[in-house]
Amino acid sequence: MPRKYPAEFRRKVLDLIEAGKSVAEVADLLDVSGQTIYNWRNQDQIDRGQRAGVTTAESAELAAARKRIRDLETELAVTRRANELLKAQSDPKGGGRSSHRS
Repeated sequence: MPRKYPAEFRRKVLDLIEAGKSVAEVADLLDVSGQTIYNWRNQDQIDRGQRAGVTTAESAELAAARKRIRDLETELAVTRRANELLKAQSDPKGGGRSSHRS
């Protein structure tokens, strides 16, 4: 699983890069992979509108929407199953009402 870094740490790394430090220098100094730093820089450029792509905010919104959809689909499946069980319980094989009259 990828390691999570705090947003403040990522911002400091990007500030060092913008101040003129090379990616390799910062990677060695802070024990972060160069590819991770390049990824952060690319995402930062997207977030600032300097590069095309999905922003961090849009990614978070999409993730939240996908989670909500999963939750709703689960809720719908449970409701349908409960409805099936209730229907089966109230409608025995012989029909819903007795055909015998007293």
